[in-house]
Amino acid sequence: MQLTGILTLWMMNTSHVTVNPSIFSAYDVRGVYGDTLTEEVAYRIGRAAAQYLQVSEIAVGRDMRVSSPQISQAFIEGITDQGVDVVDLGLTTTDGLYFAVGKFRYSAGTMITASHNPGKYNGIKFCRAEAFPISKDTGLADIRDLAVSGNFAEPTKKGTVTTRDITEDYVKHALSFIDVTKLKPLKVVVDAGNGMAGKVMPEVFKHLPCELVPLYFELDGRFPNHPASPIEPENMVDVQKKVRETGADVGAAFDGDADRMFPVDEHGDLVDGSQVTEMVANSLLHKHPGSTILYNLIVSKSVPALIEELGGTAVRTRVGHSFIKADMRRVNGIFGGEHSGHFYYRDNWFADSGLISLLIMLELISIEDKPLSEIIKPLDRGVRSGEINSTVSNAQSKLKELEEKFGPAAQSVDKLDGLTLDFGNWWFNVRPSNTEPLLRLNVEANDKATMEARRDEVLAFIRS
Repeated sequence: MQLTGILTLWMMNTSHVTVNPSIFSAYDVRGVYGDTLTEEVAYRIGRAAAQYLQVSEIAVGRDMRVSSPQISQAFIEGITDQGVDVVDLGLTTTDGLYFAVGKFRYSAGTMITASHNPGKYNGIKFCRAEAFPISKDTGLADIRDLAVSGNFAEPTKKGTVTTRDITEDYVKHALSFIDVTKLKPLKVVVDAGNGMAGKVMPEVFKHLPCELVPLYFELDGRFPNHPASPIEPENMVDVQKKVRETGADVGAAFDGDADRMFPVDEHGDLVDGSQVTEMVANSLLHKHPGSTILYNLIVSKSVPALIEELGGTAVRTRVGHSFIKADMRRVNGIFGGEHSGHFYYRDNWFADSGLISLLIMLELISIEDKPLSEIIKPLDRGVRSGEINSTVSNAQSKLKELEEKFGPAAQSVDKLDGLTLDFGNWWFNVRPSNTEPLLRLNVEANDKATMEARRDEVLAFIRS
């Protein structure tokens, strides 16, 4: 979609535009298209990013949302009006954008996407060279303040725009993480949720001996089948059903921008982020003995136990990609896993990739020559509640009350991220949301009955 000449003209003067600072979250920009995020606002953010980053060139990718062509072009116009060149990657995945920035040595990268949010939303993610994330504490707040103020320096020239399709290069890179010759002819169901996985997966499976069973590969930012948010179990129902119907070996669902991957086993049962972390750790530590692997404090206690049993070094980190990526760089970790479906790789510029995670899982199933459920069973030893949100009036006050109530009986009390109390045969973490008046609860125990009883006990106290 091309912006008209009239539209370009009014973009040259957006001093009348109000940029709502609330669309800038801890990690990115998110807003409702046509309301808090318009072409005018995207243009201002483009100028702000260009002025703040002080680089000669920025790569820009976008997802398939109905508003992404308009937001992308306005954002690019803002960058070039600030005198900075743009490499327009067009339709791509967020992990493809990270790859491009690292591989082709771009000074910065941005992705037009609202990830798993409903179709009315859109947003912008930012990274520096080497795919280093830009969050609120590392520059996003400065970009926000510039966009809000509109105090832009006048450039001496207008930037240029070139285009590049990185799909083939990214597929080749992702395949380099496995030995394709070891893959068996597995049947694999992939639910793209009408998101960007629908563009890249057919290109990947051209190189695999596996049968691809596609679900919702048509790029459609209206999400006509279900929201592209597979972290919610109700959005996994279709891939579970298709695995059972087709007798597939494995299934996987991706979010809208395809950087997160959520698998199901051969029975159609859900496989969570802790279990994926365990499988990838198992695979990588056999290939690269003694490596360091990171995990956020929400994943199962089975994760560090497995890493150490296999001779690796386990490093615990806060929840959130900016924290885990920074820690991985600090300790040169080969891999990092989060409960939320984000999996990070050192040899992928420490960035996350759902695609690489799926490929490693297919390789592991093939090498072990066992069903996925049988591979997971000996690795995973806990029963987890999943993340449960509760609205509270004062998060910090409630955390203090929780510590006073449950802390005296705990074997350990930890405040790396919220409050973590470990009682030996069970533990829980409660941490505040970055953006909402919520507390997020995760509970794990050695058995289901204990987990459910303790979950209900802690949850009742939070909500009291």
